Amino acid sequence: MASPAPALSFDRTFLPQTGEPVVLAEGITRITAPNASAYTFTGTNSFLLGHERLALVDPGPDDAAHMAALLRAIAGRPVAAIILTHTHRDHSALAARLGRTLDAPLWFGGRHRLSRPLRRFERNPIRRSCDWDLVPDRTLVDGESITAGDLAASVHSTPGHCANHLAFAIGSDLLSGDHVMGWNSTLVSVPDGSMADYFASLDKVIALPQHRYLPAHGGPIADGRAYATALRAHRQLRNGQVIAAVEAGASSIAALVAAIYPDQPLPVRLAARMTITAHVEYLESLGQLTVRRGPFGTRIMK
Repeated sequence: MASPAPALSFDRTFLPQTGEPVVLAEGITRITAPNASAYTFTGTNSFLLGHERLALVDPGPDDAAHMAALLRAIAGRPVAAIILTHTHRDHSALAARLGRTLDAPLWFGGRHRLSRPLRRFERNPIRRSCDWDLVPDRTLVDGESITAGDLAASVHSTPGHCANHLAFAIGSDLLSGDHVMGWNSTLVSVPDGSMADYFASLDKVIALPQHRYLPAHGGPIADGRAYATALRAHRQLRNGQVIAAVEAGASSIAALVAAIYPDQPLPVRLAARMTITAHVEYLESLGQLTVRRGPFGTRIMK
């Protein structure tokens, strides 16, 4: 019999030391941006990789104070590349300006793209948060080895949160971006993201040897593989709750959110609506739900 998944427990005790360089491991330094919000927690974590020659992962929002903090931490050392886990603007908005300042190329997993085409009458609810016009100087691909500053790293494609999401393995650490975060479960908003892709990417990182995860929001996750396993079980629990709510009579996304997330504050309910929509689409793809879509809304049936 398979062992039960560990219980999911979020850690919201993280103290970001905003704007200050924090050494996490030999050659890995974190600087947290001052863009705290309901969706970014204490702010976006930027990472400097290397010693005498650097790479910068996720430069973050286009914020003058954060740019100054990054330049202080770089301290004149050459930056070989600016690397992105993905192209949501809280990670990428500063990339082009900082790239020009540092004369550093942009490396990431290709231009921002949807996980699937828009349907008729559909819109992307997070379209304004996406960096559509940013173009990589080098497109990183799954499984390749790169030199990040003067550190060896491997690239792992982890779509789900969005289509071009990447994670980076360095020694025993995995820079997990927004794919796995310890402070909360990850937003999956269709069609920008995909729940089917998210499950597949969780399985992928769980199978990697790296045990400590360094996410782009919040603090390190000491046992990342166990946490990702618990996160996967949590998502499967949500699938079961969606099916149970539909069987009990919920026939719309709004009704599902009300059944599964009662009495939650508005920001949580907005995020929940997006993620529940992704769960419904995933369950539809498995043949476990039937969905009728039209200009006036969506009807969900078992």
